[in-house]
Amino acid sequence: MSVQTTIEAKITEALAPSHLEVINESHMHSVPPGSESHFKVVIVTDGFEGQLLIARQQKVNGILADELNGPVHALTMQTLTPSEWEDRGGVVPDSPDCLGGSKADA
Repeated sequence: MSVQTTIEAKITEALAPSHLEVINESHMHSVPPGSESHFKVVIVTDGFEGQLLIARQQKVNGILADELNGPVHALTMQTLTPSEWEDRGGVVPDSPDCLGGSKADA
């Protein structure tokens, strides 16, 4: 199973999101082609109601602890309630370009 599929399954099982996007952004970084090391997740769930942003992110970090201790190098999160998602018009900002260099540049 791919890392992306594993992330999708774990978040779906734990949070039952009404909207979920798991985006592999590894290609935007200095990693080999086909890598699964940099991800962006957009999670919309009623389960985040009444929770501070840090608590939401800690919950996701706990769900994905194995992946964060292994193949996932970076994880960007948008953790939203349904009303927050609606207020944003169902849109989240694009990730910025990676400004880091590769080991080959050193």
